[in-house]
Amino acid sequence: MLAAALLLPVPVRAVSADHAYVLDGVSGRVFYEKNARERGLIASTTKIMTALVVCEQCNVLDRMRIPKEAVGIEGSSMYLKEGEVLTLQELLYGLMLSSGNDAAVALAIYCGGTVEGFAELMNDKARNLGLTDTHFENPNGLDSPGHYSTARDLAKLAAYAMENPIFRKTVSTRSVKIGERCLTNHNKLLWRLEGADGVKTGFTKAAGRILVSSASRVDRRVICVTMNDPDDWNDHCALLNKSFSDYQICPVVGKGQCLGTLEVVGGENSRVEILAAEDFSYALAPEETVEVALPGAGFVYAPAVEGAEAGFAYALISGKAVG
Repeated sequence: MLAAALLLPVPVRAVSADHAYVLDGVSGRVFYEKNARERGLIASTTKIMTALVVCEQCNVLDRMRIPKEAVGIEGSSMYLKEGEVLTLQELLYGLMLSSGNDAAVALAIYCGGTVEGFAELMNDKARNLGLTDTHFENPNGLDSPGHYSTARDLAKLAAYAMENPIFRKTVSTRSVKIGERCLTNHNKLLWRLEGADGVKTGFTKAAGRILVSSASRVDRRVICVTMNDPDDWNDHCALLNKSFSDYQICPVVGKGQCLGTLEVVGGENSRVEILAAEDFSYALAPEETVEVALPGAGFVYAPAVEGAEAGFAYALISGKAVG
């Protein structure tokens, strides 16, 4: 295995957000961060997790009758009516395009039995993804002291969620007609930025403007998060464009490639080859060089079993060990 992480220099354009994080979705390289591990309110970007849990645990073609508990919810809405029947996919559109708090409650009740039960599913998923600075108390993002995340955790969540084809199709949809409803995505980047394909806006007076975005170009995806950012659309365009223009995904090693050898103690062969277990690529600037280091013990005891894990390899970017 290989691991690596480096930071971009601060962008030429000043970022107006209190918190920001830019992540390469392919290699995991962090392009930029600003107060990215400080917890804060996340408003409707909460719905990224809501949608992800539904996509993973439910059949989105299922139909549900809207209960009275999901009608007239505070804040943004798709204006559900008690007793109407919609598919979960239609509710996902209402959740992620119109940012419907009512859709969030309806989906939570269907998938988790209750809003509280669904919040437990959200927190279970957060723990599973290693989002250590994230906790959910509701499916819609209404302000609550125990409901928070960080720019870093939101980026990791979004990168994972964008791998789900149902989620990805939903958040990349610009507009959709559901019965008499015409829903338009609040994410203006879908019209403004080349390759933009997600993911979610958010706003409350206490949280400020929150934006999680994704853009794909050729074989790359970059995730950008800003929190409490009055100029979020321009910040995201600048950060995403810079990440694409300054860095390219480059192969570092190929699966099965020989990375070195180990001494075998007590065996017929004195040394065995160490082979890469998987392909590994990384986002690199044109002036950067990359090589592979093999730290750890320099020998193994016989018998040396083919395919056994030998340890970890690390990338060195321009001579600097990272990861």
